[in-house]
Amino acid sequence: MNKQIKMATTAADIICCSKALLEFRPMLKEEELVEQSLRMMEDGFRLIYISDESKKQASAILGFRIYEMYRTGRMIYIDDLFTLAEYRGKGLAGTLLDHVHFLAAKEGIKSVHLDSGYPLHPAHRLYLNKGYVLPCHHFAKSIEPEQNNLNK
Repeated sequence: MNKQIKMATTAADIICCSKALLEFRPMLKEEELVEQSLRMMEDGFRLIYISDESKKQASAILGFRIYEMYRTGRMIYIDDLFTLAEYRGKGLAGTLLDHVHFLAAKEGIKSVHLDSGYPLHPAHRLYLNKGYVLPCHHFAKSIEPEQNNLNK
């Protein structure tokens, strides 16, 4: 399998990645995916992928952004990393991670961050093997529409 990494920059590239994106993030709406992705890209989101040319689809995808925080300085945050089931075990996710690590070093960025769901043990094994550590817990709070009105 060809492990050439491509950067999604066009609607056609996003469509190539759509099967993997929709499988990984089932809450996304297929009819809104291209528009949402292009909007995110305007804000700095980047989507890289490895494709299966015979099927004209991405086998594995990785979405990330570069930004700066007080505690980390400039960093890369990985939003999404996913390999379609039929391509797992071929090193595609590791190849995409290595590419992001290369980009970080090239840009003088000293850290790469990501969050991963508790039950994703094969992914955790990959991250630990790539030198990632668990430096903190990530907390999140959902805000319901009625909580936006503080005058109640």
